[in-house]
Amino acid sequence: MIGVAGLLLTAGLLLFVFSPARVFVGEEKTRVSYLRERKDAVYENLRDLNFEYKAGKLSDADYESLRNSLESEAAAILAEIEQLEAVESR
Repeated sequence: MIGVAGLLLTAGLLLFVFSPARVFVGEEKTRVSYLRERKDAVYENLRDLNFEYKAGKLSDADYESLRNSLESEAAAILAEIEQLEAVESR
């Protein structure tokens, strides 16, 4: 009897934990909203990179390489946002 109760309790617990109704489905993101979030992250990384460089934790070559990479990514993101917004405004 105790084994059956334990089995039912385990099955109920597993059903509760893995129930599809408990999966949080947030607001659906658009590509533009994703890009805006990514742009903010890249800008924050640039600020952090500048701080680390001014603190003397990065060599000049590493700083230049990382900064160029982040700036290129930011430029690509901004260009895609602008392109998508131009299409939406038509």
